[in-house]
Amino acid sequence: MRRRRFPWLSYLVVVTGAVLTVVPFLDMVMTSFKGPGEAGRLPYRFLPEAFDLSNYRAAVHQLDLPVLFRNSVVATALITGSVLLTSSLAGYALAKLRFPGRDFVFRLVLSTMMFPPFLFFIPHFLILVHWPLAGGNDLSGRGGAGLTVSIVALAMPFLVSSFGIFLTRQFMLSIPDEVLEAARIDGAGEFTVWWRIVVPQTTPVLLTLGLLTFVDAWNEYIWALLVSTANPDVMTLPVGIQLLRDHVDPARTMPVVMAGLVLSTLPVLVLFLLLQKYYIRGVMLSGLK
Repeated sequence: MRRRRFPWLSYLVVVTGAVLTVVPFLDMVMTSFKGPGEAGRLPYRFLPEAFDLSNYRAAVHQLDLPVLFRNSVVATALITGSVLLTSSLAGYALAKLRFPGRDFVFRLVLSTMMFPPFLFFIPHFLILVHWPLAGGNDLSGRGGAGLTVSIVALAMPFLVSSFGIFLTRQFMLSIPDEVLEAARIDGAGEFTVWWRIVVPQTTPVLLTLGLLTFVDAWNEYIWALLVSTANPDVMTLPVGIQLLRDHVDPARTMPVVMAGLVLSTLPVLVLFLLLQKYYIRGVMLSGLK
């Protein structure tokens, strides 16, 4: 009844949310084109006096962009691929296979979502440092730096996602058991059932999970900073952008940092635009709020 009487109220809420979301992004883009000293000048100006592309050249020069971009792409690809594979396999096992302790395992997976990820960063780092036969370590895990000198260290703590397992499991519960039983009667094994029947039906949810995982992995900062202190060669874009503050003229710090952030945001923005319809469909089908 309220929606019928006050239809403008719904539009007002939507427009307000859109403005609060878009304006900070536009401000970041506009600041990246501002000249020296212009970013902190009062009264504040939203638009730059002149669009200065030198901030982007400075960001690319100071960041060593190809190396940082490569590290971010490799780490993000490893994390996203592993999360999609492990989540779909574990979700299928917890949703459609019957084995002793299945419900206990599912509750155990859910319990891990109660803890913030950074709580385990120090134990993860120590495990990587003492990884046997890696980075100069002996069989007992001593004598070297372990896996911390490898780019694989950027992805190790995030290869499995409890949220991904929960999301895929909840969606796979809606797949009729009769379809899977018919495939098994025809001689299909569990892996074939998963790959040929379950995965095609869960594609929207997997794409949604992949996009969410990609964004989180691409923007990961704390763990990447911790690993890059052991080996600067594996530094990623978010860490490099923060370090711009130490290598840029203070009068140009903010515009150059914003230029770096714009360059870092472009891959995520392009990916979202390409997968937008699948993302929306996955959210609707999975009931994600």
